[in-house]
Amino acid sequence: MSFESSSAKDVGFKEKSTPISPNVYREDVDTSGVDETKLMRRIDWHVVPWLALLYLLNFLDRGSIGNAKLYNLEQDLRITDTQYLIALTVFFFPYALFEPPSNVALRRLRPSRWLSFLMLGWGVVMTLHGIIHDYNGLLTVRFFLGLFEAGLYPGIVFYMSCWYKRSELGTRVALFFSSATVAGAFSGLLAAAISNMQGIGGLAGWKWIFILEGLFTVLCAIASFWIVQDFPDNAKFLSESERVFVVRRLQDDMRHSAGGEKLKLKYIWQSLVDWKTWIAMGMYMGFDGPLFAFSLFTPTIINQATVANLLSVPVYAWACIMTCIIGFLGDRIGSRGYINLYVFARLVGYVILIVSRNPSLSYFAVYLAASAIYPTIRVAWVSSNVEGSYKRSVTLAMAIGFGNLNGAVTSNVYRSQDKPWYRLGHGIVLTYIAIGWICSLLFLVLLRLENKRRDAGERDEVIDGLENPFAREENGKFANVEDARAEKGDQWSGFRYTL
Repeated sequence: MSFESSSAKDVGFKEKSTPISPNVYREDVDTSGVDETKLMRRIDWHVVPWLALLYLLNFLDRGSIGNAKLYNLEQDLRITDTQYLIALTVFFFPYALFEPPSNVALRRLRPSRWLSFLMLGWGVVMTLHGIIHDYNGLLTVRFFLGLFEAGLYPGIVFYMSCWYKRSELGTRVALFFSSATVAGAFSGLLAAAISNMQGIGGLAGWKWIFILEGLFTVLCAIASFWIVQDFPDNAKFLSESERVFVVRRLQDDMRHSAGGEKLKLKYIWQSLVDWKTWIAMGMYMGFDGPLFAFSLFTPTIINQATVANLLSVPVYAWACIMTCIIGFLGDRIGSRGYINLYVFARLVGYVILIVSRNPSLSYFAVYLAASAIYPTIRVAWVSSNVEGSYKRSVTLAMAIGFGNLNGAVTSNVYRSQDKPWYRLGHGIVLTYIAIGWICSLLFLVLLRLENKRRDAGERDEVIDGLENPFAREENGKFANVEDARAEKGDQWSGFRYTL
């Protein structure tokens, strides 16, 4: 594999009067002996499996309150259904608002420390769920659980984008995110088993659900301080030549910031004023809102004279399969935008749920809904179209954070007075998915238009020593192409958005 500098053709120049400096990352290091296939396989084993486990625990701990409700949580705490919904809502405010600063902290600090610290915090809070006695206690632990869990999902997505090329990210994110579906299936079985500890130590079965799951999370958090790897340029499990090789291949894939980037406020500002950030927030609104509603209320939705936790297992197994298939197709076929539109179009599942009065038909519709909610094609799509490590970290955190904030709404839409068909809840979730579809279409159209403008030379910068009739000073003036690329990130004229 070769790493070539950007040519005049790459940046739309019709002529060039002087050669462009290659500016290879650490050009003194010889990487000719590195086997790319073996290296990437080793990176996969060091990065993906443990992150998948962390997210499994994250999703498991977050949603366990839905299972605990089935085992008399409300009655033992003497709370109403409205108070229960408020407790669910409280979780989402710190969960959403803390995500952007957490991602900046992750980039500044070592992932092995920051992610492990967050995990340790939510593991302790999860365990404390098992000793609360009233409504105030429930509100407190839900708030702090949201605070500590906030940084994990956007942090992992950003962290993985710092390891893999744009054409590789979708499959890895899908494999990591599929653990959420495993958690959904496993949580029902685990809760059913742990609930049999009713009365042991004088504690209710639902309390043991929180205590045991929380303690296991704490143990994994301690191990994570040594298992979670840092960024490619300083990962300990790689040799020096391998670290350099990984950074160079990322930079060749328009990840110019892969070799490290100093924190500057302008990088954060670039994210805030970029239209992609705001449309991505709409996409994630249409994804995360339904995701939380689905994960928190699946047992409730299908609890129509059935063993709800057990019937939810095959639903999550199907969601896991669909997540992996869609992620794989996104990397192999490309065209993630079109795939995203197709996935969101499965909102037909919620149309069936609204009109159905047949339990079997409604149960089938839940499978269609899972097919629309769990595939993570939009994660890789957004990440692939934002360059600059700090900018990407903020954009992902804002988009995911806003999506999660809508969980505060969707955690209140399945009211007990609407059972057994929950038409209001299904209608609201359907609206969210429709918003996500519209934003995805807009994102796709605008990216295509911007690529055409760049192909036509409308975004070309003025580069010293290069003759380019299309260059405009309002697009910036730079000493060389590498400076323009580093300064502008995905706004650089040579950057092409993936559709």
